[in-house]
This record gives sequence, structure tokens and C-alpha cells, in this order.
Amino acid sequence: MTPEGKVKKRVKDTLNEMGVYHFSPFQAGMGRAGIPDIIACCAGRFIAFECKAGKGKTTALQEKEINAIRAAGGMAYVINEENMTTIKELLQWMR
Repeated sequence: MTPEGKVKKRVKDTLNEMGVYHFSPFQAGMGRAGIPDIIACCAGRFIAFECKAGKGKTTALQEKEINAIRAAGGMAYVINEENMTTIKELLQWMR
């Protein structure tokens, strides 16, 4: 598993553990580029997670999508190994 794959797995495991609805958009050339890796809904709120490993940086397209989600009233976060605990704190606060 890639380092980014490990981050995605930990995010999904946390969402599953907390009973949060989520899915990963299918990216086989039919979708839009830059869409976050994981889409979730908790307490009626839209949340998107872009997963990065280490010092991985978001691309311009990913930043565009993150900003569009936030402008629409949704929540969007870039998650890596260092800020993983943010997810549980966020979800506990939302509930």
C-alpha cells in the first residue's frame, strides 16, 4: 500500500468506526479532476477529505475544488499523518 493509501485507509477506518456515511469518488477518466479522495456526510453536513502523505501538496485543481466546496457551505480538509486526530475531534464536535 502506498503512503497516501495508508492515510486514506486510516480516514476511512475512522469514519467507519464513528458510523459516518462516506464514499470515494470513482476517478476512471469519467469524473472531474481534483475531486477530494473521500466524501462524507455527518449530522447533515457535507465533508470532503483530500488525503496526502508526508509533505504532499495539493494540486491547483484540488485547491480549486476544495475552495468551491467551502464556498458552497461544505467542509473540506487536507489530511495527512500529522493531523489525523482532527477527524475524530471534528466529528465529535459536529454531533
